[in-house]
Amino acid sequence: MNIVTLNQRDIDFLLYEFLDTESLLKRKRYAEHSKETFDATIAGAKKIAETYYANHYQKGDGNEPKFDGKSVTLIPEIQDAWNATADFGLLSASYDFDEGGVQLPEVICKVCGTYIQAANSGSSGYYFVTAAASSVIRAFGSEQQKALFLHPMMDGRCAGTMALTEPDQGSTLSDIKTSAVLQADQSYRIRGQKIYISNGDHTLSENIVHLVLARIDGAPKGTRGISLFIVPKFLVNTDGTIGEANDVVLAGLLHKMGNRSATSTVLNFGEKNGAVGYLLGKPHQGLRYMFQMMNDLRIGVGLGASAIAYRGYLHALEYARERPQGRLPSNKDPMSPQVKIIEHADVRRMLLMQKSYAEGSLALCLYAASLAEDSKTASSVIERNQASALLDFLTPLVKTFPSKYGCISNDLAIQVLGGSGYIREYPAEQLYRDQRLNPIHEGTEGIHGLDLLGRKVSFNNGESYELFISQVEQTLADAADISQISHLVPSIREAINRTHRVTESLLFTIKEDPDLGLANATIYLDMFGQVVISWIWLKQAVIAARKLSTYRSENSVNEYNFYQGKIYAAQYFINRELPQTIQKAELLGVNESTCYEMCDEYF
Repeated sequence: MNIVTLNQRDIDFLLYEFLDTESLLKRKRYAEHSKETFDATIAGAKKIAETYYANHYQKGDGNEPKFDGKSVTLIPEIQDAWNATADFGLLSASYDFDEGGVQLPEVICKVCGTYIQAANSGSSGYYFVTAAASSVIRAFGSEQQKALFLHPMMDGRCAGTMALTEPDQGSTLSDIKTSAVLQADQSYRIRGQKIYISNGDHTLSENIVHLVLARIDGAPKGTRGISLFIVPKFLVNTDGTIGEANDVVLAGLLHKMGNRSATSTVLNFGEKNGAVGYLLGKPHQGLRYMFQMMNDLRIGVGLGASAIAYRGYLHALEYARERPQGRLPSNKDPMSPQVKIIEHADVRRMLLMQKSYAEGSLALCLYAASLAEDSKTASSVIERNQASALLDFLTPLVKTFPSKYGCISNDLAIQVLGGSGYIREYPAEQLYRDQRLNPIHEGTEGIHGLDLLGRKVSFNNGESYELFISQVEQTLADAADISQISHLVPSIREAINRTHRVTESLLFTIKEDPDLGLANATIYLDMFGQVVISWIWLKQAVIAARKLSTYRSENSVNEYNFYQGKIYAAQYFINRELPQTIQKAELLGVNESTCYEMCDEYF
């Protein structure tokens, strides 16, 4: 099969029609850029993805990193991919010119990264986590820390990680045990163990910077006492040269179901005299700093899930168009030629499901990236604050919907390919295995459900929630005036009203009994996600319908088909997926409590 990752026509649609990214050129920060530079950057990243990442997708899966007790060995293609990524400037593409960056908009950088994730989600992690870690040092580090660690991370001489999870503490970061003891030279000695640290050891770069959450001796209990530290694999001299090894030891590699070309590590800090660490920012603010990186990575996880789902969908579509099998039920002639399986309505059902999940998820994630951009560079304070509030509200959904439904989408890709989907000679089964991590890392669905229902919908007296509703209402008003899609409006309006009633009911229960009120938070998250994606699809359908009204199919067949595909995918999701929220709303409306009341002993 051919290398297929994303649909460039859809990328162009999302960037320049759905989001109007070209309008960013009016902002002072991007005055030196043009649509041509945006497109050239994306084309360059796409070439890197296809040349240096896709080329070892299956090889990396079959040849996991190896640890001989002293060092980690990767297949050489990963080094080539790292070098190409760094040389192209992707590790610092969003940074200012005077910092050594390319000063590109957030959404352009995210598209570049999505191509790389689609090509090879495992190997892409070395790049993604490093970029996210460097942004934290950029935001909160001292000038000396930036000189010693940030600049080498920007040019690929140094990689980065986030070291949060401990063997006994996963998402409950308030209970971490890793300790930090202040030294006379104002450095700290870090002691503890971290687990599931992605890219925690390798030889791709001269050094690795670990951003480590730890508790300073005497710090307050809980989240108020957590600090963030820069802990390099090798100490760095004041002139920037690499010094001796720090007291950071790789205890072992973990063997994963997917993303096998990336190292997943257990790291021991301070087995001897203590690992040297440097406080990042102020004491006891570590969780706040780390959440910047985590939220950036949550959007990245959503994009990665979208990319994997998208690639699986394109493989399934290509296969369905080429694979002959069976005849239509109306054809009783056994001597007639078999039809391509895409002619079967049920195969089209599975392809439409994949299209609606993958393209809808990608649109949501890029919309979130545009909000991140607006929160920093929009022309007015009001616009920046609204973008920030809306992004914060939607982040749990940006991470979880693509992750959950990406798994379903990749499962469907296997089903479309049939026996070919279940064998390693085709990429569908590997894509499914790689996808399966996304509902887990950067917060499970359960964690994000608690966040959405327990915090986000009521935050700031519900202003963020109401801001989202106002965005939906505007789209409904636009769609109501377009005859081709106006029939989709009532379903979404009814879903919004149901969601509002359920939200009010649950918030009342939460005040009286938080445990009971939040017991079904994951179902609430899933329901809300389906409403959000319905809105995202209606926004796309509005654009598509308006474009279709300007020309006939014979004038531009490909464009006509593209926009019709958008409308049918919107119609599919709103007609077939959104009604699932009815049953969920009924369950949430009575706050069905079987799971809450079930006792450990009853199992």
